[in-house]
This record gives sequence, C-alpha cells and structure tokens, in this order.
Amino acid sequence: MSSQQLEQELTRAREMGRWLSDDELEKMEHDKRLTRLEQDQTSRRRLKLGLFTVICVLIPPLWPVALGLSLHLLFPETFRRLLWLAGGSLLLLALLSVGLGMAVVSLLWMLMS
Repeated sequence: MSSQQLEQELTRAREMGRWLSDDELEKMEHDKRLTRLEQDQTSRRRLKLGLFTVICVLIPPLWPVALGLSLHLLFPETFRRLLWLAGGSLLLLALLSVGLGMAVVSLLWMLMS
C-alpha cells in the first residue's frame, strides 16, 4: 500500500470511529467504481443526445425531434412520465377507435341485411 492510501484509510477510520475490514473496503471501492461508471455512461449518453439535438435543430423537418430531445435532456424524469402518459393515451385512443369502427361496421351490416 502506498502512503497516500494509508492516509486515506486512517482518515476514513477516524471519521467512522473504527478501522474498516477488507471486505468493507472492497465493497466501498466497488460502489465507487459502479457510481463512476454510471456517471460516465450518463455523460456519454447526454453528449450523444446533445449532438443529435444540434443536428436536428439544423434540419428544419426534424425540429419536433429536437424539441423532444431537448426536453428529455433538460427534464429526464418528467419527460419519461410524460411519454408514459402519452403512450397510454394513444393506446386508449386506438382501442376506442377500433371499438367505434367495429360498432359502425356492425350498424352498417345490420342496415344492409
């Protein structure tokens, strides 16, 4: 172990009031690595979406896509909920349309026979 790692471990032990076991140290390092990996993936995804948004802004027919991507980048949780709501509404509208269409076809069938 390097002296810097020993100093960090000593500082951590003082903060927690005890020395951490090797398993606890490994778990903490693993959690830090996972957090760092997740942050890297999130930043890469946001960069890709940002570049795609810029491309969509430059091409006028893709402006609605750019608006959606911008909203997703600015408000990811709210936009996700909004998409669920829109998807559910679209599904409900499709089911109602099919039901109404079947009712109209049935009425026309009864009128013709």
